[in-house]
Amino acid sequence: MAIVAAAGLAGAFTSSPAGAADRTAPLPASGFNWQAAVQAEQALTAQTAAALGLAGGEVLKVRDVVKDADGTEFVRYDRTYNGLKVVGGDMIVKRNGQSISHVTYNRGAKAVGVSTKPTLSEAAALATGAKTAKFKATSNKGTLVVFVTPTKPVLAYEVVTTGVKPDQTPSVLHSYIDAKSGALLDQNDEIETGTGNSMYSGTVSIGTSGSYSLSDPSRGGNNTTDLNGATSGNGTLFTDSDDTWGDGTASNRQTAGVDAHYGSQLTWDYYKNAHGRNGIFNNGQGARSRVHYGNAYVNAFWDGTQMTYGDGSGNTHPLTSIDVAGHEMSHGVNQATANLNYSGDAGGLNEANSDIFGTMVEFSANNSSDPGDYLIGEKININGNGTPLRYMDKPSKDGRSVDCWSTSTGGLDPHYSSGALNHWFYLASEGTGSKVIGGVTHSSTACNGATIAGVGRDVAAKVWYRTLSTKLSSGSTYRDAREGAINSAKELYGADSAQCKGIEAAFSGISVPAGAAACGGGTEPPPTGSNLLLNPGFESGAVNWTGTSGPITNNTGRPARTGSWKMWLGGNGTTSTENEAQSVAIPASATSATLSFWIRIDTAETTTSTVYDTAKIQIVDGSTTTTLATYSNLNKNTTYTQKTFNVTAYKGKTISVKFLMNEDSSLQTSFVVDDTSLTAG
Repeated sequence: MAIVAAAGLAGAFTSSPAGAADRTAPLPASGFNWQAAVQAEQALTAQTAAALGLAGGEVLKVRDVVKDADGTEFVRYDRTYNGLKVVGGDMIVKRNGQSISHVTYNRGAKAVGVSTKPTLSEAAALATGAKTAKFKATSNKGTLVVFVTPTKPVLAYEVVTTGVKPDQTPSVLHSYIDAKSGALLDQNDEIETGTGNSMYSGTVSIGTSGSYSLSDPSRGGNNTTDLNGATSGNGTLFTDSDDTWGDGTASNRQTAGVDAHYGSQLTWDYYKNAHGRNGIFNNGQGARSRVHYGNAYVNAFWDGTQMTYGDGSGNTHPLTSIDVAGHEMSHGVNQATANLNYSGDAGGLNEANSDIFGTMVEFSANNSSDPGDYLIGEKININGNGTPLRYMDKPSKDGRSVDCWSTSTGGLDPHYSSGALNHWFYLASEGTGSKVIGGVTHSSTACNGATIAGVGRDVAAKVWYRTLSTKLSSGSTYRDAREGAINSAKELYGADSAQCKGIEAAFSGISVPAGAAACGGGTEPPPTGSNLLLNPGFESGAVNWTGTSGPITNNTGRPARTGSWKMWLGGNGTTSTENEAQSVAIPASATSATLSFWIRIDTAETTTSTVYDTAKIQIVDGSTTTTLATYSNLNKNTTYTQKTFNVTAYKGKTISVKFLMNEDSSLQTSFVVDDTSLTAG
């Protein structure tokens, strides 16, 4: 261990496990071998695809596996379709042994099949990508992909444009261009630019090795290299003759290496001690911090995510404060888990995730020169007036971030749409009211006016980590975050626990509407009576129901009656047939049996007399099919209405409850079904 002066201030780094004793269930599996688990699940992907009813041409690739002590696994997959990468086709399968109990499809996209023949030329797509990049490209390459939009998958070109922005920060910009219309669907920069440049950690201990190099074998080989002003490549490993590094001044190149290396080891230790995570990618391998020390600013590139530090403003401060280092490296943890997009609601969740864990790294570091607080980048003075980058207790204090979620939040820059989740984390951790933390006065109010008691930052961070690693996918929304966090809190602490209720109250406190998940109850409202149907509200996804790929969805194009999931039949505007069914046994002892469901119908058809599109509700008894009711475009009703049928005649039999839709070649009709029930008295 080398003792180094990062800023010429006194201070020491210490670390201890964060709140391990208060987690009641479920702990990570003891002795869990992540790499072996990924390999084992990869060998089973064909069987998993068949069990999920995925279409031909769809191939799964395992990205991550989380395993609880009771053997429950959360397996995260990416997909290809006919050899094309599916951007946004990720899914999470919850498995108990060989039984799949829940599936979460990103943006509800169970089916990702599209025509793979483009009408737009690759040259036209490349031109669009280069034009929208707004910097001189040094490289511009394109490839066909399937891109999952919020409403449907489409064929697109992924154009990767590489270059350097006007402020001299590097960029690897991914633009998704519709392969038919030429429309720009989305953009993500592989190098997500943060800000940071400081020397505020005092005299600290860092892990070195050999004849004194910035390589830390105790943390998977974390190492720090000097790019010598370049913006790419691996750089040269920092070395020293006496194991005393830097002098706390901007003129000493080693000082930048110290800041990068120190931030890397703090982040490794936090994730290891608090969450049992073995490195950014959970594979035991350390990160490489690649330091570009130019005349204008200093950048560090973390392998896998290539996070960039430096504001391009002409400042020459070496690198970063503790919370900014933790923030940037946590983008790597996001990439390895939920891989949240950098646009829409997901972009705000992405940025806030890094703020949350950057804050937790700062608290866990226990560095007297930079004590923990709920300010982001308070030490770097990037604004020049002593103010931080962001305030978690009241995000709107920066003049641009939002305190509360609304339907317009996803349209903001991710650095500002992150405000709502940052506010949630503060409320969940500390509650409402005023208090002094880390020498800073914090004061927060809930958007709904409620008084909230915090459950503690260790609890809130554990719940959020489980949400990120087992519940969210690339296109997740704030509503998904609420659902995932409440269910994670129930799994960790119990449905009736104060922790669960505090997590729930904090989401209400940032104005995210209630969904299916609730503390003290199940993941969806209980049906009336003893419901014989499984997954009756579809909140477990396409589980227990069989039929056409796609109708059971959490796609936000049509509302669910309760929760986020429903059965959406039709809405295609093309000739199509869709169905979903479930087999159910009605006891012979029943004196009555009732089938009910709620249905919502909207249509683009203008006729008031001609039936074009239909949905039938049927009972299949052996070879006999009985239609209980038929609805059509003439039954338009955009308010959910409950329908009830007497099925007592089928007592003592195992029948199939079937929903069948037929749509003609033009003008859509959507038949949306939710909250089904079959009860026997």
